[in-house]
Amino acid sequence: MKSPLLSLPGAVPAEGRDEGVAAHYGDLFREQRALADGRGMVDLSHRGVVTVTGDDRLSWLHLLLTQHVSDLPAGRATEALILSANGHIEHALYLVDDGTTVWAHVEPGTREALLAYLESMKFFYRVEIADRTADTAVVHLPAGSIAQVPDGVVVRETAYGRDLFLPRADLESFAGDNGPPAGILAYEALRIEGRRPRLGFETDHRTIPHELGWIGTAVHLQKGCYRGQETVARVHNLGKPPRRLVFLHLDGSEVHLPGPGAPVRLAADGEEGRQLGFVTTSGRHHELGPIALALVKRNVPVDAELLAGDTAAAQETVVEP
Repeated sequence: MKSPLLSLPGAVPAEGRDEGVAAHYGDLFREQRALADGRGMVDLSHRGVVTVTGDDRLSWLHLLLTQHVSDLPAGRATEALILSANGHIEHALYLVDDGTTVWAHVEPGTREALLAYLESMKFFYRVEIADRTADTAVVHLPAGSIAQVPDGVVVRETAYGRDLFLPRADLESFAGDNGPPAGILAYEALRIEGRRPRLGFETDHRTIPHELGWIGTAVHLQKGCYRGQETVARVHNLGKPPRRLVFLHLDGSEVHLPGPGAPVRLAADGEEGRQLGFVTTSGRHHELGPIALALVKRNVPVDAELLAGDTAAAQETVVEP
């Protein structure tokens, strides 16, 4: 869906998976600083919105998700994954229950497959699944924001801000009252700084949760009975994941950023050295300069200087080897 906020002065459309909202509104660093200071809002109306209602909604979701949600208190935010039978990540859901309905927002382009899977798993459970994307827009308020949330709007509150499930018809008026808006590039730069993985960016077809630090935040180790649970338990109890997420400080003298998929090598081996991983997301931060997340082989030394594409990079550990 194309956001009406793209008609605001200075709006530059985002591309790729974030198509439909603004990349920025003319000043990337000003927008980042505003979010870091708890001001403004981010238009995430391109994300899918799915609801689950019914008496069995929490117990049913508990059987499907990696997170413990059977006793999820109303108003408490959580996140959860859906895995393949082999433990590979297929979906990421950002959830809150309002007492009668579970609200979840999901990555652009994943909604239809998620809905199809959920419908196929209903069986005899008393649940109703609905696609609310057409009438509900996700809006992010940064941590520290004093913006007033309209009555009746469901809020998902986390350490890094509040996600609002806002009536789509109210998006323009809310932005007018609580702007200036910040684009998705500012939001992503702060996400990279926070070392928070994102489905479709930090994941590929064989990613398991341990590689990205999603154990604990999105995967509960004391519950079973979900697809892929055997892999999660085996890796946690008996081994180590084959790859690990790292945070990269990139050489600020380079004009360009290494894009997603750029090979990561040991700096000592040069650009012809063996590939040890790849960049997943990169961005320009208002204080840290150019930064990135990357997925590398577990045995890459934690103190090794790296090359991301042709750009020198110093790593910080996100997932322990």
